[in-house]
Amino acid sequence: MWMHLVNMVLEVLAGLVAGACLLRFVMQWQRISFQQPMGRFVFAVTDWLVLPLRKVVPAVSGWDLSSLLAAWLVKLAQFGLLWFLAGGRGELGLLPLVGLVGLAQLVVSALGALVLVLAVMSWVNPGSPLHVLTDRLCAPFLQPFRRWIPLVGGVDLSPLALLLVLQVLGMVLAQLQLSWMY
Repeated sequence: MWMHLVNMVLEVLAGLVAGACLLRFVMQWQRISFQQPMGRFVFAVTDWLVLPLRKVVPAVSGWDLSSLLAAWLVKLAQFGLLWFLAGGRGELGLLPLVGLVGLAQLVVSALGALVLVLAVMSWVNPGSPLHVLTDRLCAPFLQPFRRWIPLVGGVDLSPLALLLVLQVLGMVLAQLQLSWMY
């Protein structure tokens, strides 16, 4: 039981920091201003880890690789600590891959949450700053679906299709991670 508690706490803490690192990556990729409350929050949560990594890992073609590396390192630390607390059960050499799958799961979950926020905001308050931010963050992922799925009665069903794909991907990643951990 205590391992489940520790796992939950680590998942929340690592999810917060790694998620903020991923948000930093996407906001820079989409050239979204950090001069807003969300941007200031992202800097406050990630600067301690991303700025030292920037000295070693440069950006490549506008991609902030230090933010991606920081997110992966946080997930790696999470699973490394869980591995240690579990008495070293499982293959230590697989931890980098388990961390990568954990990071992919975080991306899937975070993107799913963003798409849900976008869908709700589009109905409730489409002119709000939160709607604009989530729309810009989700647009690159929704674009392929919008090319193939027409509007139905003026309603965009592409978020629903993306959520379906994300759910399937999340299940595959969870199964993959379980098979490596046990």
